[in-house]
Amino acid sequence: MARRIEVSHAIIVEAPIDRCFMYFTPAGEELWVDGWQPAYVEPPDGRTEAGMVFTTGAGAELTIWMLVDFDPVRHRSRYARCTLGSRTGFVEVQCAARDAGTTEVRVAYTLTALSADGEAALAAFEGERYAAMIDGWARELAARREVLAQAVLR
Repeated sequence: MARRIEVSHAIIVEAPIDRCFMYFTPAGEELWVDGWQPAYVEPPDGRTEAGMVFTTGAGAELTIWMLVDFDPVRHRSRYARCTLGSRTGFVEVQCAARDAGTTEVRVAYTLTALSADGEAALAAFEGERYAAMIDGWARELAARREVLAQAVLR
């Protein structure tokens, strides 16, 4: 039987909601996630829009992504992702304004293992490990706050 996990964790980001929401797009994450280098398939310029397709990783960790839902008004996005032969699932980002300059960002993963390798990869997403990963994102965003505030986001 395939193993499935559902995890969710929220962080606080010191940025207005409209700007913060764009930090969690493929192009936005290039500004603060070390090693994040998506290869844009469609549209080739990496413009964020529903239906966009991109890949990350290489070899056994090559992952195909599609932005299934993108709602900048509700500050919600949902991605389908598949690391072939390993795991597949969804990633959802939901932003909520705490005040004019602070945003709560909830990141949820639903992943299903496709193999023993996939089950091992899912273990890294469980419990405190997942929360620690997302909390690390908050630290990375805070460390790059000045750069992010000046960046052109797409």
